[in-house]
Amino acid sequence: MSTRTRPAWLAAVTVLVVAVLCAVVVPSGAEAAAGVGAGASMGRGFDSVAGADPGAGPSPEAGPDPGTEGDGWAGTWYSAPVEAEPGGGAARTVRNVVHTTMGGSRARITVSNLFGTAPLDLRHATLATAAAPARTMRTLTFHGHARISVLPGGQAVSDPLTFEVPAAADLYVSVYAAGPVTWHPQALGTSYEVPGETDRAADPGAFAGTTGAWRYVTALDVQGPESADGSVVVLGDSITEGVGSTPGADRRWTDVLAERLRNLRERAAGAPRAVLNAGIGGNGLLAGRSGPSGLDRFQRDALGRAGVRTVIVELGINDLLSDGERNADALLAGMRDLVRRGHARGVRVLGTTLAPCGGLRACTAEVEAVRETVNAAIRRGGVYEGVIDMDRTLRAPDSPRELSPPYDSGDHLHPSDAGYRAVGAAIDPGTL
Repeated sequence: MSTRTRPAWLAAVTVLVVAVLCAVVVPSGAEAAAGVGAGASMGRGFDSVAGADPGAGPSPEAGPDPGTEGDGWAGTWYSAPVEAEPGGGAARTVRNVVHTTMGGSRARITVSNLFGTAPLDLRHATLATAAAPARTMRTLTFHGHARISVLPGGQAVSDPLTFEVPAAADLYVSVYAAGPVTWHPQALGTSYEVPGETDRAADPGAFAGTTGAWRYVTALDVQGPESADGSVVVLGDSITEGVGSTPGADRRWTDVLAERLRNLRERAAGAPRAVLNAGIGGNGLLAGRSGPSGLDRFQRDALGRAGVRTVIVELGINDLLSDGERNADALLAGMRDLVRRGHARGVRVLGTTLAPCGGLRACTAEVEAVRETVNAAIRRGGVYEGVIDMDRTLRAPDSPRELSPPYDSGDHLHPSDAGYRAVGAAIDPGTL
């Protein structure tokens, strides 16, 4: 039948079929958008976003819960998402430098669009060791696709990649993307970025621009012989984040603890192997101030981590110092709530006492009275399952309201390298 004699109804059906086929064909070149829905990962291929059911962005606490899988995965590095980067959105390649705390033979990453108000165009992601990036660089896929769209409020977990992840080493997690940027602005280390509509991950000379933030990527998990023992997650504020320590030297107290667990692993069989730092500078237990509050982010940043066995909570001092909650009962109730939620998931929850703050103008007599009340309750028991007495470790012997001078970074709140090492060394691995 020629087109001149084709019935009108058949012509209409033909047009409709062609339109449908065009809608699902993934274009090539600069317009290529390979990818399908990332399912539980909440990523979507660009063809799915353009389809009839792109899906709605989840709530901040929704999303995949790697910690519940029970399949041998465990976190080796984590960066708590804080906020959307102001002015983020232009295409760029970011080389995130992350430091592992446990090795494995397979790896996966999590890319977050938690604070985005539009889809994140994740065009390409790669993993490489910092020691030999050209030789080790591998492409990460998401449900088999290198390019996906991550919906607002969502995240995407990559497919398992066979990759020898060394313990206590720097890795490059590079992301070429455009759209909103969920970031951790204070990484206390150096990463790299280069703007432009070209993926520069494999170009060693491209990364002239440095950055002190982690972007897009929030987690690196591993699978291997050691990962079965799981991880410790530390939910904290700037003292956990490591403010006051030497930038780029990995001298946070969580780094010290991770080093000790690696060295003690043969004598502490079954103890968690990795330590995940979920610290956010300025964060509070009851009020967010910087990032969501500890209560609000506990599920995502602690219980939701792959292989989590134990959580250590180091929060509360910012609630006192920022004209916020100065009621000891309210703070203690919040701490006990975290313990109850941990128990419901079979996770042990330990806590630290609140560090000395004397010498700060904001550390008034009222603040000190509440701090001492909270610390006394924590030490008596009935709050956390175990206590890390940061206050007694760091305070000056002759002035218990203040940091010991060798442990003071100079601002009278954040420890020095020596102070962080003292905290990490004071933890009994058996309690973990």
